[in-house]
Amino acid sequence: MPVAVHQPEQPTQVPIKEQFQIQSGLTSGQHEPVESLVQAYSSFPREVTGPTVWRREEYIDHPDLWKKTWTAEQIKDLETSYEGFLKTGLDLPQITRETFPLSPSVTSFLIGIREHIVNGPGFILIQGLPVAEWSIHKAAAIYLAIGTILGVTVSQNRKGHILGHVKDLGNDPTQIHKVRIYSTSARQFFHTDAADIVGLLCLAKAKEGGESDIVSAHHLWNTLQKERPDVAELLAKPDWYFDRKGETSEGQNEWIKKSVFYWHDGKLISHYDPYYVKSITRHVEAGHIPGHSVEQLEAIQVLEDTAQSLSLHMVLAVGDIQFVADTHVFHARTAYVDYPPPEPRRHLLRLWLSTPVSEGGWKRPYPDSDYYKRGGIQVNQQHETCPLDAE
Repeated sequence: MPVAVHQPEQPTQVPIKEQFQIQSGLTSGQHEPVESLVQAYSSFPREVTGPTVWRREEYIDHPDLWKKTWTAEQIKDLETSYEGFLKTGLDLPQITRETFPLSPSVTSFLIGIREHIVNGPGFILIQGLPVAEWSIHKAAAIYLAIGTILGVTVSQNRKGHILGHVKDLGNDPTQIHKVRIYSTSARQFFHTDAADIVGLLCLAKAKEGGESDIVSAHHLWNTLQKERPDVAELLAKPDWYFDRKGETSEGQNEWIKKSVFYWHDGKLISHYDPYYVKSITRHVEAGHIPGHSVEQLEAIQVLEDTAQSLSLHMVLAVGDIQFVADTHVFHARTAYVDYPPPEPRRHLLRLWLSTPVSEGGWKRPYPDSDYYKRGGIQVNQQHETCPLDAE
């Protein structure tokens, strides 16, 4: 049965509680679930069905199902739109559907992709942006404009970056209580980000590694229900502690307590990152929170191993954009080695996008479910920024 496409237009009526948020440009940030909305494991389905459930075997030999390519006309349209944006004199954080309008051809193309991500398999690879020929400003601006059709940019860290840079800065990946893994060359285990959609645009590849793996969180859930229902039950309980890694506003706890999987509004939703689960040791040692049980630690290992066994491997070339639904797809990255200087280091631009409920996004069991700029990371009143390199 075809799913209705939600047109990505600005809502005509914005709830009062959201008006200041939109005007101030602030992201909602991280929240614990609303207790009354957390359903018990017994309410979860034994098996999830529908287009969000997929197996890698369906895609390995059928790249046409998940790879799209920009046409020469669409690239020309993108460049024309960029020239128009430059004439406005606005800065990158001010890119919206109105300030950087895209052509009907590009917009229609992206609306179809948006539906595929939000209510379908949840991943896509768009190939062919000539970023090697563009300045970093041009690539970043066009990428941000593409993102406006799929969702609303939200802050990704304490600095308010709505344009992220996935690049090895030489940080120590073992210092997981304060280091974000995207700033290292280490492997990233299966996880989701604090958004509805995450996008990655490849500017430069690594010499070795740095490749992507994805898995349907719904197929993963079905597999756990069949093979390890005890693990599925543990993951559905709201007693997991996630470290904030110091990215907190005044008065907030340094951790969040929530589930890995939720059953809400007829959908299975997942938000999870093992690094944030594993880095709570200092809070445990300080006596602020209990540590995770042996059974819980086994559960996250089973989750990782099962995801690995079910995953689809994906390689991003320069100019490729990968979009993934954080609501129902887990993604991972292999460790990598960069080329020696003077060759550029592996470099990807990242977007975290909110898909508002008012524009077809999934309801979530969090207090900011109806917010326009929900999720993300917001520290105090830090406003949005768009650095043109990693910092």
